[in-house]
Amino acid sequence: VQLQASGGGLVQPGGSLRLSCAASGVNFSFNVMSWYRQAPGKERSLVASINNGGSVSYTDSVRGRFTISREGAKNMVYLQMNNLKPEDTAVYVCKGQKLPDVYWGQGTQVTVSS
Repeated sequence: VQLQASGGGLVQPGGSLRLSCAASGVNFSFNVMSWYRQAPGKERSLVASINNGGSVSYTDSVRGRFTISREGAKNMVYLQMNNLKPEDTAVYVCKGQKLPDVYWGQGTQVTVSS
């Protein structure tokens, strides 16, 4: 199983990016797909999650600015990020869960700077 994240880059404050994560090598649907991020010198933290019923959750700092969505049948998850702030700068990583197994993708760098 591989999860491939893409869509990161350099953007000015107030700008937008859309991250994508595609899973390959799976013949099942993940129960939950999530985005995490890790800023330099900080621990990895949960940004947003979506389950296979479509229920979503967000960390407080991104609620109202970020939107997570998924194509369940394709095991793809997206993160639309609007009104980006410098503090959103981090490596963003996707995760898929099919309990008891957890699968992590590689990260994509998001840098918010003027």
